[in-house]
Amino acid sequence: MSYVNEMDAPPDNARPDQTIFVVDDDPAVRKSLTRLLRSAGYHTSSFDSAETFLRCWAEHAMPGCVLLDLSMPGLDGLELQQRLNASGLAIPLIFITGHGDIPSTVSAMKAGAVDFLSKPIREEALLGAVNEALERDRRRRRTRAEHKAVDRSYQTLTPREREVLALVVGGLLNKQIAAALGASEKTVKIHRGRVMEKMKARSVPDLVRAAQKLGIGPDTSSEGPAGPSR
Repeated sequence: MSYVNEMDAPPDNARPDQTIFVVDDDPAVRKSLTRLLRSAGYHTSSFDSAETFLRCWAEHAMPGCVLLDLSMPGLDGLELQQRLNASGLAIPLIFITGHGDIPSTVSAMKAGAVDFLSKPIREEALLGAVNEALERDRRRRRTRAEHKAVDRSYQTLTPREREVLALVVGGLLNKQIAAALGASEKTVKIHRGRVMEKMKARSVPDLVRAAQKLGIGPDTSSEGPAGPSR
């Protein structure tokens, strides 16, 4: 099977920041879905197999969502979902099927699918699921970008500043932090000011929220964050 791109150019009213990937081995279904989506102003790209989509997506992980047939020759929809989840290449999935069953639906939804639509697909249901999937993708990417920004700021802290950060978000006062670190309260205030500046926090609640993104809290070590989530 080969990569199929049936829409060479986006429609005039397309939203180019996100793409709807249609993955189905039935040419008629791909054509019908892409025509409907394009008429609604979406940019689409279609594939005739899960394998070809996966190869393309691994190289070019673009924003958007996937309309994915459940049953296809070779790699089926659920197996593609498993591979995407295992690789961390997250993208919202909407399953489409002509003969779905309850176990498959439950499995797909538990693994994070946005929806499970049966053919013939109602236009309203399809567009509603697509809008939800795209919003979920926007939120995920926004959260990931925020985590990366906070992590970059955290990497600029000195080891002592990281200790101070952990103790501040743990609720300790300057006097208590000074006692815990064997430093003067004046020195702690200086470190605390630098932490606030480097972490771009205007208040302690801001600092706490940033620390939470890094996995740093009252009961965690000050050695460092576990890393931003995907």
